[in-house]
Amino acid sequence: MASAGMAQAEIGPPEKPDLKLGFIKLTDMAPLAIAWEQGFFMDEGLFVELEAQANWKVLLNRVITGELDGAHMLAGQPLGASIGYGTQANIITAFSMDLNGNAITVSNSVWETMRQHIPEKDGKPVHPISASALKPAVEQSREKGERFRMGMVFPVSTHNYELRYWLAAGGLNPGYYAPQSGDTSGTLDADVHLSVTPPPQMPATLEAGTIQGYCVGEPWNQQAVFKGIGVPVITDYEIWPNNPEKVFGVSQAWAEENPNTHLHLLRALIRAAYWLDENNNTNREEAVEILARPSYVGADAEVIANSMTGTFEYEKDDVRGVPDFNVFFRHYATYPYPSDAIWYLSQMRRWGQIAEAKPDDWYMKTAAQVYRGDIYAKAAQSLIDDGLMKAEDFPDFSQENFSRPHQGALIDGVAFTPRQPNAYINSFAIGLKGSDTP
Repeated sequence: MASAGMAQAEIGPPEKPDLKLGFIKLTDMAPLAIAWEQGFFMDEGLFVELEAQANWKVLLNRVITGELDGAHMLAGQPLGASIGYGTQANIITAFSMDLNGNAITVSNSVWETMRQHIPEKDGKPVHPISASALKPAVEQSREKGERFRMGMVFPVSTHNYELRYWLAAGGLNPGYYAPQSGDTSGTLDADVHLSVTPPPQMPATLEAGTIQGYCVGEPWNQQAVFKGIGVPVITDYEIWPNNPEKVFGVSQAWAEENPNTHLHLLRALIRAAYWLDENNNTNREEAVEILARPSYVGADAEVIANSMTGTFEYEKDDVRGVPDFNVFFRHYATYPYPSDAIWYLSQMRRWGQIAEAKPDDWYMKTAAQVYRGDIYAKAAQSLIDDGLMKAEDFPDFSQENFSRPHQGALIDGVAFTPRQPNAYINSFAIGLKGSDTP
């Protein structure tokens, strides 16, 4: 509590100490759970109630109305709301909750078709697996007069864009949105029809045959393996190593009314993220037990541990090491880089959610408005000043910090150029270009 006293002397006490924060039952809500369980919220003079939400739409709406003070959000949600896609509201983020953490799973029958077109080594499929191997299954559905359907969690989710990216890289068109004409299905000209399914319902929806595959965060890919109903074919780490995933979002009005509260929240979340990755993931087994509780994720600890402890199980007994499947603090994971925002905006434009071409500077201004590294830097610097963290734990705040470091190449080899977003958008074989509209 002495450290909290020093912070309060510099930042000021929280304007609103009693908070209700929302989350969806996914392992990447972990910084919120750990901040509560390890007492980091209390250290900051915050009395926090964590509440699971029914779905992403409900969660966003409750942040907008003020029923929630803030929430675990899809990285695209603050951006989508701020540009008026779906819901118009000024939402900001000053904290990136994690990197990686998703996968794409297909049904057993689809996997049997795919596997015939995937090279093997030592009796196991060679990874990463291209979506070109999915084409025969898609064609079989088309021959039967059926749509090939896959699930994702929300129209502005990382999962939607990662699934679309993977499909397009393999030569399959995931379809376009046309909001200007009232079509928000995202299925125009689609080879594969994508639809929204809440994360915890993914395995049951797959098992029922309503969808043939899905992209979701953990533990819902590993749950498919555990239940024997599906096979994860690729992780998002294989699509784009160290890609940005969830964020912590608040309304801009709330942040302006409660600047000290916001900074204290960020301090607690930064410390929680550090704890999750500390000493080469030493605390992950404890984190798994916490997340398995019904009040958080509520899945079997064994299922959560499959991905949270540095491995990933693609099929029964095909367990491979993926040490960075979940990254919460390493690689400056928690800093809200503008390049993260620009990548999401580029994919919104590529698939028609942004209906008309925008100049490069529009992408820059939107990223700066929504992704608030300036607020993050204040919270982080106060932790350094208090001796709770070291300067080397963070980016150099005297620098611009525009592009996220430590990222690998995307699966299709197309270079991401965040300072030239239109050139990047125009470089894809599949997707809207220039002044195209669907």
